[in-house]
Amino acid sequence: MTRAIVVGSGPNGLAAALTLAVAGVDVTVLEAAATPGGGTRSVEATVPGVLHDECSGFHPLAVDNAFSRSVDLKAAGLRWAWSEVQYAHPLEGGRGSSVVRSLEATAEGLGHDAGRYRRVFGPLDRRFDKIVTEFLQPMLHLPRHPFALAGFGSLSAMPATLLARNFRTEEAQALWAGVAAHAFRPLGSSFSSAIGVALGTAAHRYGWPVAVGGSRAITDAMITLLAQNGGRVITGERVTSLDAVRKEHEAELVLLDTSPRAAVGIIGDRLPQRVRRAYERYRHGTGAFQVAFAVQGGIPWTYEPTRRAGTVHLGGTLAEIGAAERETWRGRMPERPFVLLGQQSLADPGRAQGDVHPIDAYAHVPAGFQGDATQAIISQIERYAPGFRDRIVGTAVRSSTQISKQNANYVGGDICTGANTPRQLVFRPRAALNPYATGVPGVYLCSAATPPGAGAHGMCGYLAARSALEGL
Repeated sequence: MTRAIVVGSGPNGLAAALTLAVAGVDVTVLEAAATPGGGTRSVEATVPGVLHDECSGFHPLAVDNAFSRSVDLKAAGLRWAWSEVQYAHPLEGGRGSSVVRSLEATAEGLGHDAGRYRRVFGPLDRRFDKIVTEFLQPMLHLPRHPFALAGFGSLSAMPATLLARNFRTEEAQALWAGVAAHAFRPLGSSFSSAIGVALGTAAHRYGWPVAVGGSRAITDAMITLLAQNGGRVITGERVTSLDAVRKEHEAELVLLDTSPRAAVGIIGDRLPQRVRRAYERYRHGTGAFQVAFAVQGGIPWTYEPTRRAGTVHLGGTLAEIGAAERETWRGRMPERPFVLLGQQSLADPGRAQGDVHPIDAYAHVPAGFQGDATQAIISQIERYAPGFRDRIVGTAVRSSTQISKQNANYVGGDICTGANTPRQLVFRPRAALNPYATGVPGVYLCSAATPPGAGAHGMCGYLAARSALEGL
């Protein structure tokens, strides 16, 4: 029987391991941390009984993709839940805008921009199942749905500020800016619309669901299925040498759920020089600064739909968000950073304890940010929800430095495992027909540094494992 080692137990490492195990490979996952899961861990960080997601909280692209269809995670206990409003963007004066599953209802809520919203997202919504099969894989491939991909690609290539010109009202422009800011890129840069177009359309097709019981439920379901297929996870096991781990476990295959630079350190001199140079040039993006809040009675938002929204984007107008993202990218901490906030207990009430609700928020900060953004995050929330500060009964902070130390893939607090530059959106981690291959026989990279990138969808690991199986 073929033996494989997977280094790292994030969603991609586990997806790779499970894919190999289902194919009959004897798989062992080695995880340096004491708890498996990577970006899909959940903890009682603030108040006993109040459950917070440490990183990834909403999973629009994990519901239905090639990996999720290849295994029965539902049978292993995974359940999805949706809030009534998928995401909202409050503005001052009690104004704002929001997105629900219905594209038509979302458009109607945008008033004068209703028709413009339909023209941008309507064609994408109708073809999104086809579009997803194209972008959840390496960009260098022969498309099965070229016309659907072309429509998606033409919008994705735009600077987000240019696509924003489709809208006339401040509310619609801000709504677009908030979802586009998920790219962690200046909104005026080329391809800065790509992530926003994908996530914005996914809100209508799949919604932005949470995993019932916390994002750790995704980890638990994959580990359950892995064990049923003969695989195992060993925690507290840090891998530093390819030769050593291969010898100890007699493994023909090694899949690395690591950053490219960490892969260089593990593989060592066996790595071809051209690949080493590409991995060492791989660019990481701006950081995240996270704060978990326990809030009595929830957040008193002035824009009412925000009280029903699972995800809230905070940053003000298109111009304000654009300025903050530009400053962050240049290494300067803005006074009012863009903040992404999760109210997961709206969809999954079991995460709350009585009337105390978990709130998970992170601000976009410069890479390797050494300061404290806690008050900046609180001020951004208070700006749209006066009285929020008085409802806080517990906090837990994870700085950019702590995020990086706790998960080596998140270099400088980069929770996307790589900057979403135009080059890396198309060629990550390097320009190659097989981006998962390291150039060393039997050794593959399977982290979010490979296509299709960040998220708990598992597709990076799934595709890397498929590549490894084809190479046997």
